[in-house]
This record gives sequence, C-alpha cells and structure tokens, in this order.
Amino acid sequence: MSSSPNQFAMQDPTTQYPQPDFERQPQSAPGLAKQMIPQPDHGESSYKGFGRLAGRRALITGADSGIGRAVAIAFAREGADVALNYLESEEADAREVVKLIEQAGCKAVALPGDISEETFCTRLIDDSIEKLGGIDILVNVAGKQTYVEEIADLSSTQIEETFRTNVFALFWLCKAALPHLPRGASIINTTSIQSYQPSPGLLDYAATKAAITAFTHALAKQVIGKGVRVNAVAPGPVWTPLQPSGGQPQEKVEKFGSEVPIKRPAQPAELAPVYVLLASQESSFVTGEVYGVTGGNHLP
Repeated sequence: MSSSPNQFAMQDPTTQYPQPDFERQPQSAPGLAKQMIPQPDHGESSYKGFGRLAGRRALITGADSGIGRAVAIAFAREGADVALNYLESEEADAREVVKLIEQAGCKAVALPGDISEETFCTRLIDDSIEKLGGIDILVNVAGKQTYVEEIADLSSTQIEETFRTNVFALFWLCKAALPHLPRGASIINTTSIQSYQPSPGLLDYAATKAAITAFTHALAKQVIGKGVRVNAVAPGPVWTPLQPSGGQPQEKVEKFGSEVPIKRPAQPAELAPVYVLLASQESSFVTGEVYGVTGGNHLP
C-alpha cells in the first residue's frame, strides 16, 4: 500500500497512502479487513523490528484487524510473544495474524471471545498467563462504534453495549491483570480524537473515549508505585473495518479522512510504532500520557 516498501524512506505523508474518495462498502459488524477496498496496511510488508520487545509477552484485544492487528505484527517483529483476542466471527482475519506472528519467530496464542462479559475478561487474563507463561504488556484496542444521527434514536441497548466493550472491559482486564504484572510492565489503552473533538453522530462512542482518557490518567497515578506504566494512544480517522461496518454511514465512508489536515485516513501501520514505543523501555519516563496520531487535528 505504501509508496515505498521501506518504512523509514522519506516521502510525502499526504500521498503515502490512499486518499478519498473511497467506494461504498457496507459490512455487517464487526467487519473483516479482507473485505475492505482498498485493503488496510497493517505493516505486513513494511514493518521491520529491532528487538525492542525481545522476551516480552503481550495480550492485545481487537488483534484480528485494524490497529490491534498492526500492533500484533509490530510487537512480534520486535520479539514479543502475543496473545490475540477477537470475536469468533473475526476468525478469518485472526488466522492471518497468527501466521504473521509465527513467521516472525514468536509465539501466537489465539483467544477468541467477547470482552463485554466480565467473566470472559478474567478468563482471558488467566489463559494469556497460562499460554504465554505470564504477561507484561496489556494493549486494549477492541472497541464498538455505531453511528446514530440523533440521540432520540440511540437505544439503551446500544449505549450499554458500547460502554461494556469500550469502558467496562478496561476495568475488568486491568483489574485481573495487575496482580500478575511485573515491575516494568506496560498498559496501553486506545482512546480517540473523539475524546476531545466529538462527532455528533458518535455520541455514545465519544463518551466512552473520554472515559478511557480519564481512566488512563487516573490508573497511571494509582499503579506507578508498582512499577507499571499506563498510557494511551488517541487516533484520528483510521482505515479499519470499524468504519464500513456501521461506524460511519456509507456517504461518510466515501470521504473518510478528508476532514483532517493530511486529507486522508491513517493506515493501521502508522499507529503501531507509537504502541511499540509505549510498550518498550525506551519510554521509561512516560506514564499517564495520551499520544495523538490524528493527521493534524491536534489534541488540546
């Protein structure tokens, strides 16, 4: 997808990846990356690692596609074993990620299931520890986003499902993981530009992202005494299955990303290096921070 196979080659960021207009491409939620046109770049061909996470063990939610997939690929190429969580309906995408991790010479553990259920979150942590021999990186990426034009049409069921997936799961996963995280471990959450510049049609989603931002700031202060760092990444528009599968109406999918100064959406591969930084010891003095990757619509 990139204009250069070398991720470090200098090039114009505005034309580095596909720009709007895109085709209308409706999918049923949660959607599959392999059905998107153009297909997202998760770093499959471009990401090169340098051993920055050698010997580390990571659990990544939403690891089948989008940002989570790009992070899983990058982590493996940096030397980390990875447990991947995703929904069972996303198995086709997840199988591809497992192969890519194994090709990097690292262990891949597939742990499908719904993080909107507390009992599954607890089991997910336990299974990750058992299969990997422990975890020292927790990356919370999985999220639910459904566009609704008017609050009058926003159902209580959708509000609850969005909060259970995006916010409740963070509490459950972090609560279950923390007793097992060694000093030097890292928790990385995924908030959004929506936390700061909310779109009117993403009322419930934007509210969850604001909650994740506050959660990150507070938990970081609570657990740094245990030697655990907590940070978050705040993406702008990213070309993932979340968008055509109900995250945006199809007329907005056509123009997706055109509103940011770079005039295109990010590809997941452009997010992964920030997660690598926050997971690695290179960011040892960074905690309680939110890193924006927004295409120019800066955070406050």
